[in-house]
Amino acid sequence: GESGLEADGSDLTKDMNAVFDKMLELPPPKVASDEPLQMLVANIDFDDFKGKLSIGRVQSGSIKVGQTVGFTRPDEKVETGKVSELFVFDKLGRKNVDVAEAGEIVMIAGLPDVQIGQTIVDKENPAPLPPIAVEEPTVRMTLGVNKSPMAGREGKKLTSRMIRERLMKELDRNVALQVEDSEESADTFIVSGRGQLHLTVLIETMRREGFELMVGAPTVIFKEVDGERCEPWEQIECTVPDEYTGSVVDMMARRKGELIDMAANAADGMTAIKYLLPTRGVLGLRNALLTATRGTVIIDSNFDSYRPFAGELETREKGSLLAYESGTVTPFGVMGAQDRGLMFIPPRIEVYTNMIIGIHQRPGDLKVNVCKAKALTNMRSSGADEKSTCVPHIEMSLDACVEYINAA
Repeated sequence: GESGLEADGSDLTKDMNAVFDKMLELPPPKVASDEPLQMLVANIDFDDFKGKLSIGRVQSGSIKVGQTVGFTRPDEKVETGKVSELFVFDKLGRKNVDVAEAGEIVMIAGLPDVQIGQTIVDKENPAPLPPIAVEEPTVRMTLGVNKSPMAGREGKKLTSRMIRERLMKELDRNVALQVEDSEESADTFIVSGRGQLHLTVLIETMRREGFELMVGAPTVIFKEVDGERCEPWEQIECTVPDEYTGSVVDMMARRKGELIDMAANAADGMTAIKYLLPTRGVLGLRNALLTATRGTVIIDSNFDSYRPFAGELETREKGSLLAYESGTVTPFGVMGAQDRGLMFIPPRIEVYTNMIIGIHQRPGDLKVNVCKAKALTNMRSSGADEKSTCVPHIEMSLDACVEYINAA
């Protein structure tokens, strides 16, 4: 790369020395080397051999291997533990050290019960720092054991015990997550997080680890504020080409959105739009905006506040196509069903009775027989199915599936 200090680029050189020199002029961290130990745990990592690893910056004092330290929050009891190993970050990796001084970012092994937001302190003179503020969850979903007829075909971790252990392990590093046992079933857990994306990332991670899950539709978490039922609202910022502005505004209005600001940039032909939107309206919004703008929209959202209930939102007008019987999907069956709506499945995959396989073009659900095979006679060859014309099916991602069941 090239770098320089002059705005007109007159002193550009074929290296990054100007950037590095400026970095050295930044003010050093404010530390207190002579004060008792203080280190706020900002993150947690795991090692198969070393166990839980606490990550944070030493604010004051020093810490060394073999030292007995305390960890606590303000107004809480001090727990103690012994530092077994100490690491500092070195380039893209880490290296062992015996002592770390104030100002260094370190990783500590040997404290299995420490949590994010706690302060590692001198056990003789504990002075915990204010904990990290964590946003409250706004969306919840149910996760449970897969009870479909095809359970156990893809994953290896199927039991409620395995799912529970994995969710409890996630709580150690994912401080914005909450997990509760469901009162309806011992095989189901209620997982709450900061939005649909927060929860779907967890589900996809577990799926890749070999878990099979039954996932419920996302719902928002309501609150009573001054005797009034309130729901979470989010601030949405969209940047779209000018020709799609009308579609975005119409979609936001149908989801009970309130316009905050709209600014057009004539130089690049883009418009920035800011809306306040109920979190219920945000569920499923991303895919709808991408479709309406042909993939050109840039979306950003942040939690705003709890506000009074905005009223009922529009639901999906169309029903679902359901499998009439269990079996293998045939091209002949798909040809007969695709006139009824859009399909989610290609030929030659397994389905079970009442499995959702597509979107019905009219309200209400409809059962279709996609496993129906063409009858063979002496006038028709068995390879005639290869000439069947099937409309390409819709590829459903995890996010799209969650949004689909939520809109039902």
